[in-house]
Amino acid sequence: MIDLTTTYMGLPLRSPIIASASPLCDTVENIRRFEASGVAAVVLPSLFEEQLELESEATRTDQARGAESFAESLDYLPRLANYNLGPDAYLELIRKARAAVQIPIIASLNGTTSGGWTHHAKLMEEAGASALELNIYDIVSDPHVAGSQVEANYCDLVREIKSIVRIPVAVKLSPFFTAIANFTKRLDDAGADALVLFNRFYQPEIDIDALEINPSLKLSDPQELSLRLHWVAILYGNLRANLAVTGGVHSGRDVLKAMMAGAHIAMMTSAFFQNGIRHASFVLHEMTRWMEEHEYGSIEQMRGSMSRRSVPNPAAFDRANYMRVLSSYSLNPRSL
Repeated sequence: MIDLTTTYMGLPLRSPIIASASPLCDTVENIRRFEASGVAAVVLPSLFEEQLELESEATRTDQARGAESFAESLDYLPRLANYNLGPDAYLELIRKARAAVQIPIIASLNGTTSGGWTHHAKLMEEAGASALELNIYDIVSDPHVAGSQVEANYCDLVREIKSIVRIPVAVKLSPFFTAIANFTKRLDDAGADALVLFNRFYQPEIDIDALEINPSLKLSDPQELSLRLHWVAILYGNLRANLAVTGGVHSGRDVLKAMMAGAHIAMMTSAFFQNGIRHASFVLHEMTRWMEEHEYGSIEQMRGSMSRRSVPNPAAFDRANYMRVLSSYSLNPRSL
């Protein structure tokens, strides 16, 4: 019997597949469907720092001020009241989901400063969240802010959240940090229970005809997985925190690669949008079949087997491999 169970931040899971934050996870009905399909836990859509600020009447007034002069001014800030449930309804979703399913419900907060985060993190815990994911997606556009200060602020945020809640806390990162190994170690020291690698960078499109900047969201594809596997394989064994892969996970083989690199769980979203929530059952079947054919008895048995510390040639994960990759490519004579 193949054992697909794993643990994530101390939470026992029946499989390593988690539904990451998306609109698919914003109803109890869909969360039930995820559970029925074999998904081991669900991350609710992120509650944004800006949504917490909208609770302040002063903020609403500031947003509207000047709108009579510039009709487009209200579009400078997103219509977050329509993005998802809002703070109060979000807490209610946590309560209802916990009562409706047996799998863990992970709340998600998106922002970069403490502000209302600490207060709502505690409310999420009290509502029944099994864990909390801090999504620190941010574009630091101020040229006077140093990278070291940005990283220090994030570490302080993790310490503050950890001092207030007792549930485990994961930190979802972007890949755009200068020294990822060092930064993840500092987050680990700050108390992060897991690191989720990596957030996807959503970039706007330039409409050259309308001369407008338009938001653009493209679903992930399996090619994005390599970057995640690379860093999980490097970090495995060097941190106390668990590692999670998100971005580019579409198949059972993708999940298995993440486990071999050293991840405890793999998160999926785009594959569910493309194939439906029931896709999880096909992924689990593919994993089970491959493990049977290759005589693996459990997820635990394969974890980290292809990490940097476990492979015969660790340089494959380092700079030496860069030159090898470049020299391995053969030009098509027709391109000359």
